[in-house]
Amino acid sequence: MNEILHNLSLIKERISKACNESNRNPSDVKLLLATKTVSSERIKTALNAGYTLIAENKVQELKEKFAALEAVPHTNHFIGHLQTNKIKDLLKYNIACIHSLDRFDLAEKLHQRLQFENKTLDVLIQVNTSFEESKFGVSPDHALAIVKQIAQLGTLKVRGLMTIGLLSAEAHNVRRCFRLLKDIQQQIIASKIPNVEMKELSMGMSNDLEIAIAEGATILRIGTAVFGKRIYPDSYYWNEDKG
Repeated sequence: MNEILHNLSLIKERISKACNESNRNPSDVKLLLATKTVSSERIKTALNAGYTLIAENKVQELKEKFAALEAVPHTNHFIGHLQTNKIKDLLKYNIACIHSLDRFDLAEKLHQRLQFENKTLDVLIQVNTSFEESKFGVSPDHALAIVKQIAQLGTLKVRGLMTIGLLSAEAHNVRRCFRLLKDIQQQIIASKIPNVEMKELSMGMSNDLEIAIAEGATILRIGTAVFGKRIYPDSYYWNEDKG
């Protein structure tokens, strides 16, 4: 548990340094803890230290940990690929924001369920800025059009965009992904679409947070740098077949 607190302090230092180098205020960058495969007890260590923004990739894990974490104040986001048949389950667990809205049929079904429950929900549109077939997300060329479509659905509050940067040792290749997301954000802002607020850019993880901050990230999704390496590769968490 001390290791988690130590890692959190290191991440905080990295964020502060990166913000300083980019002339940004560290308070403008939110640290979201990606808690996939992390036990409830380990998550509580972070929550009790004041790091209360967390996210899961899978509805099943969210369900399994919900009762154990319910008494500790925190905010839950969902960052995984969402199947339409999991919507009803997901909405049982006080999700404040979905980062991975990537198709209109999913948006419609979310809207229908939210209408039934008389709720609204913040969402981010996931964009595939690396153009990899293995990744989910709308194509950059289609992002503006789908935002306009989703903006018509009154229960969904579009708050920004999300992307997963290219896994590359070449910083310029990673930077290109984040810069593209920023460009799309600016294009959408210029379009002045009603019911759309482009304030969040969810981009940057443990290996590339400095680049993401330099390119305008407002939410960093950090997992392994805080909780240690996971037992499954990242591909497991983005594979629709795994449910």
